[in-house]
Amino acid sequence: MNYHLFSAYLFITFILVIVPGPIVTLVIATGATRGIQTALLTVAGTTLGTAVLLACIAVGLNWILKTSAEVFEVLRWIGAAYLVWLGVQTWRHAGESVNAPPPPHHVYIWRGFLVAITNPKTIAFFTAFLPQFIDPNLPAGYQLLVMCAVSLVMAAITDAGWAMAAGAGRALFLKQASARWLGRVSGAVLVGGGVWLSLARRSA
Repeated sequence: MNYHLFSAYLFITFILVIVPGPIVTLVIATGATRGIQTALLTVAGTTLGTAVLLACIAVGLNWILKTSAEVFEVLRWIGAAYLVWLGVQTWRHAGESVNAPPPPHHVYIWRGFLVAITNPKTIAFFTAFLPQFIDPNLPAGYQLLVMCAVSLVMAAITDAGWAMAAGAGRALFLKQASARWLGRVSGAVLVGGGVWLSLARRSA
C-alpha cells in the first residue's frame, strides 16, 4: 500500500461515514423508536448490503484499470470534481432534516440490506472515490480490497455508534445546531479533498 494515499483515504472516508445519509437515518430512526438491539440488527443488514455493493464496485474498477488506463484516469478527474460538488452540497444543506421511512416491525436485517445495496449515493461516491487512491505502481486488486474492507469496518463501527446513541437519547445527538456544524465541517473537508486530489492528478 501507498501509505501517503492510504492515510488521506482513511481521513476522508471517516468524514464520509459519520455524515448522516439514508443508512444512518434509518439506523437512527430505528434506534429511537425500537431500541438499541433492533437498531444493531439494522446495522448488520446495512453492513452486509454495503459489503456486496463495495465488492461489485471494486471488481468493476479493477476490470477497468486492467483494460483501459485512459478510462480509469477519466474516472479520477470525475471523482475529484464529484468530491468538490458533494462538499458544496453538504455545506449548503448542513443541518437540514432527512426524512426516513418509518422503521418496520419485522425483518430489520433485510430492510437494512435493501437500503444499503440500493443507496445511489454509495454507488456514485465510491465509484468516483476509490480510483483517487490507487497507486499505479502497486497491484490494484489488493489496494481495492484493503480500501473496501477498511471502509466497511469504519461504516459498521460508526453506524453501530449511531444506533447506540439513538437508543440512548436521539435528541442529544441530533440537535439542529450540532447537525449544521457537522455538515459544514464535513463539506469543507470534502471540498478540500477534491481540490487536493485534482492538484495531485495534475502534478502526477
